[in-house]
Amino acid sequence: MTGSPCLTEAATRWAAAVRDGSRSPVREIERVLARIEALNGATKAYISVDGAGARAAAEGGGLGPLAGVPYAAKDLFETRSLPTTGGSRVLEGWRSGRDAAAIERLSAAGAVLLGKANLHEFAHGTTGENARFGTPANPWDPTRMAGGSSSGSAVAVAQGLACFALGSDTGGSTRVPAALCGLIGFKPSFGRISREGMIPYCWSLDHVGIIAGSVGDTALVLQALAGHDPRDGGSADLPVPDYGQGRLRGVRGLRVGVPERHFFEHADPEILAATRRCLARLVERGAELRPVSLPDLSHARTVSLLLQMPEVLSYHRRYLPEKLGLYGEDVRSGLAFGQFILAEHYVRAQRMVEQYRRESEAAMADVDVVITPTCPVVAPALGTATVETEGLEEPVGNALTRFTAFFNMTGAPALSVPSGFHSSGLPMGVQIVGHPFDEATVLAVGQAIEEQQGSLFDPADDCRDGAAI
Repeated sequence: MTGSPCLTEAATRWAAAVRDGSRSPVREIERVLARIEALNGATKAYISVDGAGARAAAEGGGLGPLAGVPYAAKDLFETRSLPTTGGSRVLEGWRSGRDAAAIERLSAAGAVLLGKANLHEFAHGTTGENARFGTPANPWDPTRMAGGSSSGSAVAVAQGLACFALGSDTGGSTRVPAALCGLIGFKPSFGRISREGMIPYCWSLDHVGIIAGSVGDTALVLQALAGHDPRDGGSADLPVPDYGQGRLRGVRGLRVGVPERHFFEHADPEILAATRRCLARLVERGAELRPVSLPDLSHARTVSLLLQMPEVLSYHRRYLPEKLGLYGEDVRSGLAFGQFILAEHYVRAQRMVEQYRRESEAAMADVDVVITPTCPVVAPALGTATVETEGLEEPVGNALTRFTAFFNMTGAPALSVPSGFHSSGLPMGVQIVGHPFDEATVLAVGQAIEEQQGSLFDPADDCRDGAAI
């Protein structure tokens, strides 16, 4: 089987080698395309691949910060060269004729788009399962969920079918699959990356996300993507710092908040122990732990759904008269639910989000970051409807996003970093949350944890060739 340089070379080194002439981007892109051809039938990471476009980009690419680096884009991002399906029969074959803002920025930085990654239909779920295009296989155990909704994005990176991938994140859709697949998943601050040209799920909560193999690669990609875009009404017109330098600042003197409730309850004991080990390592490096009392989250999921479902319905209403039957059952249920939410409920939910933001910033006033587990469970088995964690039984989607969704409402940057392996052999993740638009500090803490923990992937085994295939 053709090995993948995506597994053994960080995007940072890849781009540097292309710029200094020691690496042929065309030859390396051919290797990655060959691996996609060999593995995509089993992994279901990609919905579509643009081999001709990738070769042309590699041949004519410039010497930017991402020179020649191959990536995947979740099939919510509009692309001129490929259809944009949203992972659904509803849009199958649709071409917008343009590139999303994120695609434009990555192209300008020299990155090479390989294709469109699979996902939970229209990002409407956290399991990553997709009846139309197949369900992406968790790289550690194909009988388990890869997580969603950016399932294909995570699997593409984990299996060496891309160096990094674009995702979206409305309640955890980048961080959850990253945690379940042993990768880095980053949701920057609301407004930091333009969503122009990305099919929306919920405008109020949608973020562009990044999935990568290292914190350094994540910082490099964020540098290319960040910045104001007047086409996106939620885009922040703020300076963009140097994330590459910011992630190297270290953690000495940083104040790390540990929530007193909610985030360390009803979770797998091994995941909690792994999170506490990460906290202890930060203390060894000079950080200070402080307790924090975040807002009461007992109604947070209800608030989130009262925002999501009307906005989901608002986008999809145009397709319902003729294409309702083409939607998957879970999406149809959500659309039906959205019809019964009153305007009064929606406005109250918006007000609650503002309250959450104020209370969260007040709670974090004396800390630089907050650390929690990313998910309370490891990857559930495919087809699982409910999970039980330490006496709490809940729908699987609720469980997977229980620790992530709140930070979409606050708009704070949140990073998932691997925290080790569970006794089941599956990866676990720890979540680092910062103040709005202070991504650099979040990345610095992630860098420190990564340096202590190390990557879960051993380049020597070439991403377990055949182990999960």
